[in-house]
Amino acid sequence: MSREPYPKQLISLLGKDSLLQSTAHRLDITDADFTIAEKLTVVANEAHSFTTAKQLRETGKAATVILEPIGRDTAPALTVAALSIASNDRDGIMVVMPADHAMTDVAEFHVTLATAIKFADANQIVTMGIAPTRAETGYGYIRLGAQIERQGGADAYRLEGFVEKPHLELAQSYFASTQYWWNSGIFVMRASTWLRAIKHFQPDVLDACEAAYSGGKLDGDFFRLPIAAFSASPSNSIDYAVMEGVSNDDSICTGVVVQLQAGWSDVGSWDSIWQLLPKDGDENVGRGRVMFEGAESTYAHSEGRLIACVGTRNLVIVETADAVLVADKSRVQDVKKVASRVNVDFGKEAENRNQRKVIRPWGHYETVDEGDRFLIKRIVVDPGAKLSLQMHHHRSERWIVLRGTGLVTCGEEQFLLCEDESTHIPLGTVHRLENPGKVPLEIVEIQSGSYIGEDDIVRFDDIYGRQC
Repeated sequence: MSREPYPKQLISLLGKDSLLQSTAHRLDITDADFTIAEKLTVVANEAHSFTTAKQLRETGKAATVILEPIGRDTAPALTVAALSIASNDRDGIMVVMPADHAMTDVAEFHVTLATAIKFADANQIVTMGIAPTRAETGYGYIRLGAQIERQGGADAYRLEGFVEKPHLELAQSYFASTQYWWNSGIFVMRASTWLRAIKHFQPDVLDACEAAYSGGKLDGDFFRLPIAAFSASPSNSIDYAVMEGVSNDDSICTGVVVQLQAGWSDVGSWDSIWQLLPKDGDENVGRGRVMFEGAESTYAHSEGRLIACVGTRNLVIVETADAVLVADKSRVQDVKKVASRVNVDFGKEAENRNQRKVIRPWGHYETVDEGDRFLIKRIVVDPGAKLSLQMHHHRSERWIVLRGTGLVTCGEEQFLLCEDESTHIPLGTVHRLENPGKVPLEIVEIQSGSYIGEDDIVRFDDIYGRQC
């Protein structure tokens, strides 16, 4: 389900909200000793910009969305976020959270956060660790040092180091030990503390990020970083760039680990999703159109078609518009190996060209059917939104309104199109569709011609700044 244009954090895997939206709501705090900033700071890839902004708007939260033109791992991402925050409040405390994780006990997270903030307020860098409940090979680990006097409701320890995802025997030894906790990837620190630390341990990262941030441009909901300056930064993670250094050299700041007991998961496999969701009496979990008959400990997820599980045991079954996964629950980590092969052998699925729903800044569309010379879409345009003024070299289109009212530009003409009405857009004609109403506009679009790819678009005007 997680494809290049639509990665894990943007998918609704555990409920109505996407993982990004759940992460944003995790900061709905009203009864604490601290206050959350009015605007979140979100660092995202440019390819996911409009979907990210749209989902954040749906949460009701304002956000500064910093767009990376190229991925450089988490340390540069955090550094540009710290520069943005420090421009308004140099000593502002940052709560750094991956947007693709889950928690079942948000209230307990708030307790841990309050403890972490007390340490961060003393210019220390805090990471949240989870006491392991099993020998997990899919998580990184934190090595604990001496226990520190409590500053709140959570246990705290000196940070001694980070360990990459271990093989099974090593994971079993970590589980048997009390010195190793799972690494949640959540950090709490002052913006100024991070900037001092990155300058000390990775000055090349800071130099490149400062150049990128100073050359960045505000564009509506987004702050766009220039690719030349940002790509000059070395690619490095928070753990390796700074935290490993802090664990060995506390001249800049001290690394602290606080215990998180909030039902955390990095949602790294279908097995972890099965563990997080409510189960029936036979330990089955079904999402979408799913039925169980004599099944046990099975996870089934349908995006459309009915899945009937008869006598299944310890299986994961996932159906999407263009692919089906069937896996033994004990082997779900091997899905990554399959994904690598899909990238090489089946590029269409990796790129998600056939995905059921594609988000656009004006709304979304779903592919209903396609052939060699035709494509049928269901298009939904948000109230007040408009598609670009455009033209196609190789296809004509017919639009049929199912709901709402559309304002159509077709060549020199402009007219309203109401429910049950249709119009034809000839090949080579400049056209635009917009929704002037207060309810979503829903149409069926039938494309036909010698080429129907998404790249057959010549844009003349676009309010979202897209060029192609």
